Amino acid sequence: MKIGELAQLSGLNASRIRFYEAQGLIRQVERQANGYRRYPAQALQTLELIRCAQQAGFSLEELRLLLPDAATGTFNHDELVAGLERKVEQIEVMQLHLAQSKAKLQNVIENIRARPEGMACDANAERVLASLKHE
Repeated sequence: MKIGELAQLSGLNASRIRFYEAQGLIRQVERQANGYRRYPAQALQTLELIRCAQQAGFSLEELRLLLPDAATGTFNHDELVAGLERKVEQIEVMQLHLAQSKAKLQNVIENIRARPEGMACDANAERVLASLKHE
């Protein structure tokens, strides 16, 4: 299929598809005599995999390791599983950090809301900031 059709089916613009091709993420692209690119049907699946993986936090380099081998067109089972497991571990660490950040922010909100009666907002902000320095 031509790039316009692939762009329409994938929801990506042609420049993004060419970028992924230049990065080696989309392979087996044929060049016709007129210079037009001809993408295999598998390119649509590859683009969907790229989109999902990026939403899950995979970098392009990480993606490159997860995609099928350029020469054989097959996945390396062990590398695929290991790469996915590494990403899950990274997400779990990120979740822990996010939970800690959330707890700190909720504590700040509670401290701000617990403004002593009659205290000006500026003075309360200084009080809350001072308490953060001691944590």
